[in-house]
Amino acid sequence: MKKLLLALLCTASPALSDTLYFSAIPDDDETRLIERFGAVADYLEAELGVAVEYVPVKDYGAAVMAFRNDQIQLGWFGGLSGVQARLAVPGSQAIAQGAEDESFVTYFIANTDTGLTEADALPDLSGLSFTFGAQTSTSGRLMPEFYIRELTGKAPEDLFSTVGFSGDHGQTLRLVASGAYDVGALNYTVYDTAAAEADQATVIWKTPPYPDYNWTIRGDVDARFGEGFTQKVQDALLGMDDADLLASFPRSEFIAADNNMYQPIEDTARALDIID
Repeated sequence: MKKLLLALLCTASPALSDTLYFSAIPDDDETRLIERFGAVADYLEAELGVAVEYVPVKDYGAAVMAFRNDQIQLGWFGGLSGVQARLAVPGSQAIAQGAEDESFVTYFIANTDTGLTEADALPDLSGLSFTFGAQTSTSGRLMPEFYIRELTGKAPEDLFSTVGFSGDHGQTLRLVASGAYDVGALNYTVYDTAAAEADQATVIWKTPPYPDYNWTIRGDVDARFGEGFTQKVQDALLGMDDADLLASFPRSEFIAADNNMYQPIEDTARALDIID
């Protein structure tokens, strides 16, 4: 009888043994990402009382695919990849963002040999070579392309001699600093925390602010982990106050977010035909 009762309890509470899997868009060097999010997994595991595991992915699209396929239930996404993930899994919610993500900006940078310097307006970049970051990066592609088209009236391929996609922000900085590309666009936090490469790549323009990175969670986690689990995860993220953890993002703190904050990103992506 005791064995039967134990079996019934275990069957009725599968969430007790479930693992919460999460991932993040690979916007930087893989080694740094594993170190950063391994520490985040440890923090969330202690706060949530369930096993938590970080799952590295190879690119932005793979992060969205893993979320759609329920290989991860929580993701640290960019503005655009978060929109894509939530569209792929109805009921999913943006639950937190960095305080800095309310007003994120992209830096346009140029190799110092171009002679370009920082200006209040986007300078004339006609005929120069240019690299975006990942193809579905908000700060590395979506918003810079939006402003290029808005301010010059030209598509990137018509404005620049060569257009590339570096894959991540750190690589954009390295490519521009080395002279492989004259100009590039990247996440401002990557540039601001860089060292040697920044000496050879100077900021020439900053975009107007827009909403960006966010923690997004699947809409079915309460059914799996128990009623109120979404709120518990949000509370854990908003309560993250370890200086080293926050500095690794880098963010000063996490604040509450919701899906409506990212409607401008969705609208821009639709206008550029990046999403249907």
